[in-house]
Amino acid sequence: MSKTPSALAGRRRVLGLAGGLALAAPSLILPRGAWAQAKWPDRAVRVIVPFATGGGTDVTMRLLGPKLGEVLGQPVVIENKPGAGSTVGTDYVAKSAPDGYTFVLATLSSTGVAKGLYPNLPYDPVKDLTAIAPTVFIPISFAITQRGWDVKTYEQFVAALKAKPNGYSYGSSGSGSTGHIASANFLRQLGATAEHIPYRGAGQSFNALIAGETQFTHDIPSLLKPHHEAGTVKVLFVNGTERSPLLPDVPAQSELGIPDYKSYSWYGIFGPAGLPPEITGKMAAAIDATLADPEIDAKLKALGTPTMRGWTPARFAQYVKDEIDTWVPLVHASGASAG
Repeated sequence: MSKTPSALAGRRRVLGLAGGLALAAPSLILPRGAWAQAKWPDRAVRVIVPFATGGGTDVTMRLLGPKLGEVLGQPVVIENKPGAGSTVGTDYVAKSAPDGYTFVLATLSSTGVAKGLYPNLPYDPVKDLTAIAPTVFIPISFAITQRGWDVKTYEQFVAALKAKPNGYSYGSSGSGSTGHIASANFLRQLGATAEHIPYRGAGQSFNALIAGETQFTHDIPSLLKPHHEAGTVKVLFVNGTERSPLLPDVPAQSELGIPDYKSYSWYGIFGPAGLPPEITGKMAAAIDATLADPEIDAKLKALGTPTMRGWTPARFAQYVKDEIDTWVPLVHASGASAG
């Protein structure tokens, strides 16, 4: 049956409209899957903190979260998933869908240290995660309890440690934490021994130190500062060659003639492997914009944790690989185990 003139005219109008839309809106013919990426994020974004509440990662992410959500245009929900030296929460994200709605604030402990510490690590830090951007660099300091012994100086501490082999203990925020490995390498360098007691987060570790249940620890200057000022613990030195502005009365490691050993950390945002490059790039830019905020920058400086700004995802990915190459041999040499 032949078409009527009015029907043909109607068909021409529809075809003309479709052609006009295609020319005026190229986004309507985006490749499959590009729609979701172009609109990302269109709902809340979740960031897993793989440590207990109250620690450095938790404090940092809760500081960054509101501003990051403002930059992204969607809420940032922070969820703590501690366990096994941060590997539980990190593995959770490694096995999540790469849709741009689940990230992790991973650390040196979750990557380079974990790779050397756990023979059956359930994820590969390079292959199973997408490195997006670092956030802050973490200097580490060394502190001793002020309860249960009359030790006030580094020299007195070393003498006590060597006079009683394996008679003292040190705490950390968990097996595989930077503090754990730093202490193990420190003891190895001294030729001394002590028992490692892992806790579920820095808060529990500090409580044990204050009570004299453990005798020393390595941790972040900002977290140890109030206890040092209260006199319940004494920070003997800050690792590296410079004093911390948070603890100006505490000498740097180099001032005491202590040989150099690796004792630092960093925090960075990762997603699951296979995260689309468009989302990776947008998230990296949002993190950098968040770190550039004057209020955020001032608060991070007050914590003694300088920002790591201006990194591309490719540069951060290479940095993570280099850190793994550096720390895996150090973990093995320390004799530390995940037990």
